[in-house]
Amino acid sequence: MTYAIIETGGKQIKVEAGRFYDIELLTAEPDEKVTIDKVLLIQHDGEVNIGQPLVEGATVEGTVLRHFRGRKVLVYKMKPKKKTRKKRGHRQEITRLMINSINLNGAVLVAEAATTTETSSEESAAE
Repeated sequence: MTYAIIETGGKQIKVEAGRFYDIELLTAEPDEKVTIDKVLLIQHDGEVNIGQPLVEGATVEGTVLRHFRGRKVLVYKMKPKKKTRKKRGHRQEITRLMINSINLNGAVLVAEAATTTETSSEESAAE
């Protein structure tokens, strides 16, 4: 299993190719390709590359699926015996990002199409 730990939106996320993740809002349009250069760690076939703080030459490529808003968080403040109450809500802007490939020094370690092709070839071989 190949995965990478990336930093985006001030958070660190473990990502794998072929899966989608909800991250902080990106400025890219839907169906646009995005390259993330802030890769902190890559694990591939038992070999671990740890960056200090970033892995040199490592990138994660993905496609923006859509933008949406998260669940509403209610903030309610009250001071007892003072008749002071504040009720406010907040919805975070979120981008759904599909991870296409994990690259290291220009070589593609794992790609989304490769994982779907391998599973379909394994199913056809089993029949």
